[in-house]
Amino acid sequence: MNNSKISIIIRTREEERHIGYAIQSCIDNFDNPEIIVIDDNSEDQTLKIVSLFDKHDIKVYNIEKKYSPGYSINLGVSKCSNELILVLSAHCQIIKMDLGKVRTYLHKYKAVFGNQTPIYHGKKITKRYLWSHFETTTKVNMYSKIEERYFLHNAFCFYNRNFLIANPFDEKYSGKEDRYWAINLVDNLKEEFFYTPEIEVNHFYTKKGATWKGLG
Repeated sequence: MNNSKISIIIRTREEERHIGYAIQSCIDNFDNPEIIVIDDNSEDQTLKIVSLFDKHDIKVYNIEKKYSPGYSINLGVSKCSNELILVLSAHCQIIKMDLGKVRTYLHKYKAVFGNQTPIYHGKKITKRYLWSHFETTTKVNMYSKIEERYFLHNAFCFYNRNFLIANPFDEKYSGKEDRYWAINLVDNLKEEFFYTPEIEVNHFYTKKGATWKGLG
């Protein structure tokens, strides 16, 4: 158990298949985390499943304007009570965690993201295309030759709240808000972000998942 106050932002939209796994993994890996669910008008059983965890510190906010990933994260940040923030995909399950190391890295780096193992209908699949970025060695300011830009991924990424308040995500993009934020971080703010395989999630297949495009 990682004993440190943490707020976790989970964005949802029709996530009934995996949201329970995501929330349970947060409860299993952190001591009484504050979980902020930002829901984009789900019409399935997503929020009903979230309500099953009623004994835990979970707050649900519905998006009242047009969705963008940047807007939903910024909204979540504004609702967080703790300085340490994790942005976690609703279809990710934490399987390896070392919060002590994450906190140490955040003294130097402005974002810390971890390894992801793609799970396709229950099966671990070979990492290719975007998945190939999730290597077994640490990286500072990871650069993607595939995308020809810095590679940061918000499915499993830690931040300090005050820095995100001062440097929010751009809300105009329909995707890749994390990459655009990383470009500004490194090129304009002259700061650094960090990738470590010491922490890890299972990332489950979804038809609408941007990371899954071209796979499955």
